[in-house]
Amino acid sequence: MARYSKNYNPNQPSAEDRALDRFTELMIEKIKSINTDWEKPWFTEAALTWPRNLQGRKYNGGNALMLMLHAEKMGYKLPVWCTFNSIQSILNTEPKGKEGKEKVANGEPQEPVHVLKGERSFPVFLTTFTVINRETSQKIPWEDYKKLTDDEKKNYTVYPKNQVFNVFNIAQTNLEQVRPDLYAKLEAQCSVDKPLSEGEVFSFLTVDAMIENNAWVCPILPQKQDSAYYSVKKDHIVMPLKEQFKDGESFYGTLFHEMVHSTGAEHRLNRLKSCVFGDKDYAREELVAELGSALVCQQNGIQKNLKGDSAAYLKSWLGALEESPDFIRTVMSDVKRGTSAITSRMEEVQYCIDNGLPVMPYTQEEALINPAFIPEEAPFKETAKVVEPKEEPEQVAAMGVPPKKPSTGGGFREVDVMSLFEALNRDGEAKLSDHYKDEQQSEKEEESVTQSRGRGR
Repeated sequence: MARYSKNYNPNQPSAEDRALDRFTELMIEKIKSINTDWEKPWFTEAALTWPRNLQGRKYNGGNALMLMLHAEKMGYKLPVWCTFNSIQSILNTEPKGKEGKEKVANGEPQEPVHVLKGERSFPVFLTTFTVINRETSQKIPWEDYKKLTDDEKKNYTVYPKNQVFNVFNIAQTNLEQVRPDLYAKLEAQCSVDKPLSEGEVFSFLTVDAMIENNAWVCPILPQKQDSAYYSVKKDHIVMPLKEQFKDGESFYGTLFHEMVHSTGAEHRLNRLKSCVFGDKDYAREELVAELGSALVCQQNGIQKNLKGDSAAYLKSWLGALEESPDFIRTVMSDVKRGTSAITSRMEEVQYCIDNGLPVMPYTQEEALINPAFIPEEAPFKETAKVVEPKEEPEQVAAMGVPPKKPSTGGGFREVDVMSLFEALNRDGEAKLSDHYKDEQQSEKEEESVTQSRGRGR
């Protein structure tokens, strides 16, 4: 893998740094608001449902989290976002008449959709990979590259490219005024079917089926007792019975919190390996579980309050956010992968329910091929600096969080891909700079010189 940098000015904050600053400010503001009232939910009833673009594709992970926080803060009514380019390519497709207005079927001029003057965009991240054959210089898609054998991958060089896109909520455009029919259609598309609630009964059929059929990645054991926890040693989740909670939302919100924890097992996403109760890593994992469960709840119309024993970590979270801008980056990455594992499994179970198929237990064979637990997109601690892109076609949905910006200079740096992925498979994470081929060669030469000097003595 190589590194790519263009027009990078070390004296100016990159688009990535500016975006992370805004994310950090949002998160600090949210945590401070909860700190004054820790029974306040992560997302209020006024918060929007899952963010999506004009074509219906959903944002994921950290992008979804930050867009929802921003939308709640700004009071937007719909979770639909767009770029300048997508407005033109999707909404303003009719030829314009003499007055500069679009013509419609009946020949009447129609005002084009545009962003309102003075509106400020919000950043989202997209990481893409360019794969080039070393001998022929032919490009192949990243998805095709991942299907190659280890020997075949040696014939290719991978170039990661991190981009920041600026998006606007449709409330920042004149869409509602000039296209009321389309706006009404988007309103209908963004409605959420909440779990059943009849009297005191609150049921989430998809999750209930996962519990009953052992269809999550580890067993979920509801028991008549007072603790909810994920056991790393036994790899199972223990929950009090639903009737022991004040309401059904609290039961499912707590369960999702523990399900996020279970994705961090060493044989899955390997977040819990270094966690010791009460230390900084443990506090960080609590934030990952809280944000991840809040996202899953929000996606399914459930209100998620801060888990009682997590309130003790509020001060620690604030300190980490204020001290290090990288904290929000890594947390967002882990939230993305944890929530992806849960939502993808829920979709599989819901498909079975909708089509009258039996919900089968989760097997070890599924675990080996589950894409949620296979390193992809941006699994590295350090990669290329952000490339400031020109406005491009709408590709900002379902995107990952960019890895850390390197502190070294620009240019291409080739990476030993096989060594990198071996480290990922072995340790669950990898530092890209440890696998630069030029540095590995330098270390070997230095070691050779040292050994020669030792023999000379």
